[in-house]
Amino acid sequence: MKPPVLALRQVRLADGPRMLFDGVDLALEPRCRACLVGRNGTGKTTLLRILAGEVEADDGERTLNPGLRIAWVPQEPAISGPTVLDHVVAAGAAPHEAEAALQTFGLPASALSASLSGGEIRRAALAAAFARDCDVLLLDEPTNHLDIPAIATLEGEIAASRAAVLLISHDRAFLERVSDRCFWLEGRRVRRLDRGFSHFEAWAEGIAAAEAEDARRLQKRIEQEEHWMQRGVTARRARNEGRRRALLDLRAARAELLRGARGQMSLEAAASEGSGQKVIEARRISKAWGGRTVVRDFSTRIQRGDRVAVVGPNGAGKTTLIRMLAGELEPDSGTVKLGTGLEIAYLDQARAELRPEMTLREVLAPLGGDQILVRGKPWHVAAYAKSFLFTDAQLRQPVRSLSGGERNRLLLARALAAPSNLLVLDEPTNDLDMDTLDLLEDALGDYAGTLLLVSHDRDFIDRLASSTIALNGRGDIVETPGGWRDFESQNPGFLTAAPKTAAQKTAAPAPKAPAAPPPPPRPGKLSYRDQRRLEAAEALVSGLPGEIRGLEVSLSDSGLYRRDPAGFARLSEALEAARARLEAAETEWLELEELKSRLSAGD
Repeated sequence: MKPPVLALRQVRLADGPRMLFDGVDLALEPRCRACLVGRNGTGKTTLLRILAGEVEADDGERTLNPGLRIAWVPQEPAISGPTVLDHVVAAGAAPHEAEAALQTFGLPASALSASLSGGEIRRAALAAAFARDCDVLLLDEPTNHLDIPAIATLEGEIAASRAAVLLISHDRAFLERVSDRCFWLEGRRVRRLDRGFSHFEAWAEGIAAAEAEDARRLQKRIEQEEHWMQRGVTARRARNEGRRRALLDLRAARAELLRGARGQMSLEAAASEGSGQKVIEARRISKAWGGRTVVRDFSTRIQRGDRVAVVGPNGAGKTTLIRMLAGELEPDSGTVKLGTGLEIAYLDQARAELRPEMTLREVLAPLGGDQILVRGKPWHVAAYAKSFLFTDAQLRQPVRSLSGGERNRLLLARALAAPSNLLVLDEPTNDLDMDTLDLLEDALGDYAGTLLLVSHDRDFIDRLASSTIALNGRGDIVETPGGWRDFESQNPGFLTAAPKTAAQKTAAPAPKAPAAPPPPPRPGKLSYRDQRRLEAAEALVSGLPGEIRGLEVSLSDSGLYRRDPAGFARLSEALEAARARLEAAETEWLELEELKSRLSAGD
């Protein structure tokens, strides 16, 4: 193995009374591709800043080759200079290299720094880092605010770079593609795995299992020693003082294990009463902004329980589409029909509802008091905040003091507490660590309602989505059953078609041929979605009559109204709703069976 170009040895650093690092060793060899993994709050960003020379450790050594050039892209980069070209040149790149890097990351050199979006700021910072031909690249959450095509560009640039790379990211698909080594920051120390991230979780689980067994054995020894002390230490105190000290050492070791144990977070989405079977039906909807069409002639039907992911480049119109589907924005043409009984909970990617001066308590309990309703049950606001890893002291802190991940957790806490049967999440995974992502995935997987999700996290989409809607920014939309990989395999190049050249942009547009209709289903076979609808309708047609008969039997009790008028009213409403659902299911079943018969005949 080649000698390292940048290394830390026995580094220690305290953050007030809390020790962040206690003997950290880390080394980067030439052209290594390493990721730094750990929970939020363990100090990953601080460790990168020590490597970059921005923070000095309390103890230990930082060694680097003479003349080593380090490029550091922080989690929230700042862009200086009037234009992005000025920024990249000021960072140390030659003008021609700066222009080439900006073109690679899809930014015009003349773009004004003051008007950049979050994704454009990130791309400008990455262009500045890659244009300098550095020896070490330190990247903190480089995929934040990037769309999927930009993430693919970053993956290619990392693969082609001659620099050693150390990066922090919670994007599993990205880490699997770029890393060949993992550093795991846990318990104030760093462990090293000389394999890529695809092997990390199995390795980490093995370590955790071994430590749990060590803790179990230690607890057993403590119990044995305590039993011995209770029975015999009084008579043999002087002779056995050494054994008593050994017990105290064991207890100290146990306390150390417990101190490093992970906090637990509980996520569960509150579901209200069920919506109708049909949640959203959009027919030939279109929308344009500033003369640019972002959605053109799109139709879809979303059923109860669907998990629909929406993907596409930044600015393609993803948020516009979900706002139209949720009934918040009128299409320019076409119609959107929402199903009956919908209760919608919405998580806004801009976090506009979080005012900086609000405290966490005010966000979670806007009406005041100590109690909030969570899934229809009263919770103490401090207990609910604790389930999302917020402390009692943080309840009194303003929102502006929170990190990006903490703000997103706070919004999730509020959104998941509200009863809903349609959950609309716009970029919910931003700034969340992997443990929180896993918990969020479990909560959404168990959610009884319908999910509409905008995300650039390909792994998250693959684990959750039953279908994926993709927009390419030119008005074109496709919907594919399954997750990201299903979409990518069935629609190669849809998101990454080459943009128009300057000559093409100035040329008069050619007459546009009418869009070809989507190919019809193969004879004899329903589409994937129609087959799911048919199966759901069949289940309702077979199951609802029994439910209706049971309600009718209960209502036939002549004394029910006198004994329990409220119960009588609830049963009557339930009977009416069940009959309406049966009628709708029978109609849908007949329509789909008729369609299936026509397809079988080859019509």
